[in-house]
Amino acid sequence: MSDTPQRIPSVPREEWTDAHREVFAFWGEPDSWENGSKTTIIMAMGNHPGLAQAYNIMGKQLLLDGLVSARAREIITLRVAWHLKSKYEWHYHVGYALNLDMTLDEIAAIKEGPDAPNWTEIDSSVIRATDELMQTNEISDATWAALSRHYDRKQLMEIVFLVGQYNMTSWVVHAFGIPLESGVDAIGFDLKTASGKTPHAKNRPGESENWAEERGYSEKAE
Repeated sequence: MSDTPQRIPSVPREEWTDAHREVFAFWGEPDSWENGSKTTIIMAMGNHPGLAQAYNIMGKQLLLDGLVSARAREIITLRVAWHLKSKYEWHYHVGYALNLDMTLDEIAAIKEGPDAPNWTEIDSSVIRATDELMQTNEISDATWAALSRHYDRKQLMEIVFLVGQYNMTSWVVHAFGIPLESGVDAIGFDLKTASGKTPHAKNRPGESENWAEERGYSEKAE
């Protein structure tokens, strides 16, 4: 979610074409072809169907079909969200990390960086690579060597794309003024929800039959 007023609204229903509906239904959310997605970022991206589908395809490749371990993916995404103070990405990816049996202590340590005592060598190298890309637009030879001890060429490529994808998504949320979905109990950077609860695990889009319902959306993102 963004503190910026929403600049890119959902596509008005009267303008929906099949191209818009393909964007809304891409992730398999029930009833989304007929009535739109409950996901605010998808409804905003629907304003540009061609761009939205390219974004969806890349997102699906990295989130669901990637070759990097799910743990490393979530560490990267959460580190990016922390750097950019992306409340929207932090909220969802905390839940995804918990679903991988990462602990709240580990998630909290993502904010501390690569030298926190919680990390293995591989975890630390992933965080360090993320930091270096965000701070210098490069990965140092030492960090690349550390990553190469654990990842093959395709996975190394994917790590760079993961950092870029979630930077881009955070920029989209902030610049477009994308709000968190109505009814969601937002997870803060203090790892408490807005209502003071402990966060719980969340399935990724398409990971379970009821992945959309379990998110707690109260209405369509219109």
